[in-house]
Amino acid sequence: MLARMPPVLHMLLVGAVAALTACAAPSPAPPPVALTATLSPNANLVTQGIPPIPMSLVREVEKYTDFRGHSFVDWHPQRREMLVAHRRAGASTAQLFRLRAPMAELEPLTQFADPVTGASYEPHEGRYLVFARSSGGNEAYQLYRLDLDSGTVTQLTEPDERHSMAGWLHRPSPDGSLIVASLPLDRTAQGGSREQVHTTLWLIDPLRPLAKRKLATLPGAGWFPGAVSGDDRQMALTRYLSANESQVWMLALAGGAPRQLLPAPRAGAADAAVHYAASFSPDNRALFVVSDRAGEFREMMRYDLAAGSFTRITAHIPWDISGGTSTEDGRLLALQANVEGRDELRLFDMHTLKELPMPALPAGGIGITQFDRRRGELAFTVNSAQGPSQVYSFDPASGAVEQWTRAHAPPGIDTASFAAQKVVRWKSFDGRMISGLLSLPPARFPGKRPVLIQIHGGPEGQATIGFIGRFNYFINELGVALIQPNVRGSSGYGKSFLALDDGMKREDAVKDIGALLDWVAAQPQLDASRVLVSGGSYGGYMSLAVATHYAERIAGAIDVVGISHFVTFLNNTESYRRDLRRVEYGDEREPSMRAFLERISPLSNADRIRKPLFVVQGKNDPRVPFTEAEQIVAKARANGTPVWYLRADNEGHGFARKENADFQFYATVRFVQEALLK
Repeated sequence: MLARMPPVLHMLLVGAVAALTACAAPSPAPPPVALTATLSPNANLVTQGIPPIPMSLVREVEKYTDFRGHSFVDWHPQRREMLVAHRRAGASTAQLFRLRAPMAELEPLTQFADPVTGASYEPHEGRYLVFARSSGGNEAYQLYRLDLDSGTVTQLTEPDERHSMAGWLHRPSPDGSLIVASLPLDRTAQGGSREQVHTTLWLIDPLRPLAKRKLATLPGAGWFPGAVSGDDRQMALTRYLSANESQVWMLALAGGAPRQLLPAPRAGAADAAVHYAASFSPDNRALFVVSDRAGEFREMMRYDLAAGSFTRITAHIPWDISGGTSTEDGRLLALQANVEGRDELRLFDMHTLKELPMPALPAGGIGITQFDRRRGELAFTVNSAQGPSQVYSFDPASGAVEQWTRAHAPPGIDTASFAAQKVVRWKSFDGRMISGLLSLPPARFPGKRPVLIQIHGGPEGQATIGFIGRFNYFINELGVALIQPNVRGSSGYGKSFLALDDGMKREDAVKDIGALLDWVAAQPQLDASRVLVSGGSYGGYMSLAVATHYAERIAGAIDVVGISHFVTFLNNTESYRRDLRRVEYGDEREPSMRAFLERISPLSNADRIRKPLFVVQGKNDPRVPFTEAEQIVAKARANGTPVWYLRADNEGHGFARKENADFQFYATVRFVQEALLK
């Protein structure tokens, strides 16, 4: 199966009703004084500068915290049933469930404090499954075997490394059948950091995990194992170098060093492009590859291994191919085409390489897709502005589309009334057109509306058309317009656009937000005097940067797990990420680049942050360490700026636990009320 590449940062916005309250008891002596009930932060939350959260606000807002969709995980190899990930009512995190038939009751399989959303059935009989789980948001994923008959859970991997499932062999082997990739962690390194990082591939029998066999040790951390050939002789590997450059390598599973396949090792710098390995043809003579070597967008191509030639399959689609899956027998190929922020499903005949007609599908963007191994039935997810992810299936033989799950919306919430996102465009400082998604409040809110600008992470991420969850509260109850910009450097708009913020061009993306502020001022329905900017991860950096460049034009800023100083970030992020991030942001070891990063970092310009600031951080974040948050909080406060700070000691790169996400949202609503609506 072709996975979406590169991995897009998404923070888990799941919700349910908060139950933690603290009410002041009346004084016994004269006369009792009634105090306003407030919500106390739980024991894992550290709060600074955040005013009390009234229970009246909680009761008003909490219905917007309990949207619960479903994510497809895997088909059972022998029966028409599937694994899905879902957060049940009252639960803190998403877990795995067995779904035996369309719309059947979910049967819980895992019940951990930490989320479990990735798993795979043993591919022959489905007697057990292997799932991944980390602890407290640290992303040091370990693999576990869950025996479905007994419910027994067995850890398969070493705790001092980070692991991922890389694929299964087609036939059982004495050495095992599960390929696992592992990366060392900084906590095991001398001095807490590593100069060199390597990826190790293992062949493991999940029933005998100690008898594993090493397949290869690969330099660096950007290796993503792909498909295994049908004869189990070789595996295709993707080596990620940057958002605009990746390679395909081949590894013989019997032993030997990997060899570079694409681009050809003799190719020069002009041949650098994106190459992602997808799947082998049934006869193992060709490899399906996603690449932008032929133009601006990523196409699905068929690469003939003997002739070294390409056949372009999706050249007629002027957008990126963002994901896909093929049938076990190689007859059909289902692809996702990212059409201006909304994924569409396209079906192809793999023999003729021609596109096939599709029946009408439910409205919305297509998410995860996977063909069933035995029947060739396609599972896919759909989400839209009117509801979170739901699972469907499509039978190519009959053309039937069937719904398997129904998303939950709280009583009293009509998601069908939620505003559809509209694509808007504005001209930036250099004449380039930038686009974004606009969600307007209902007509009952008259006059010019305040604006919340929500900037995605990545920076190679993308604001996509789909369900925005809790943000609907700001639109429908507070009358705030939401804009989700896709500034330069966002994916989905071609490789040239993707590279426009690299290295020394970093602040050009910030200028795109400056141009957006100009556009807002020209819109009769928007109030340019009331604009709040927010973002997560790289979007958190963007929010801080906007607060330093355009302080006089915004009402405040929200930074969620954001970079405050590029040099300290690059020094302290996990070593397995560092070199890959240097390609995007610049290598801080080079003097001129270091000086540039020092100059543009928000921490170096914190004296310009004069409007209220809200900073949110997970203590266990391996991507953007919590020190990035705490240094900007301290510096901005020292300059007299009002700063709210929320840290969760059991979270990482975003809040995955419902009780923490709820408190964050209630505090965010309070911040919006104070900074934007007064």
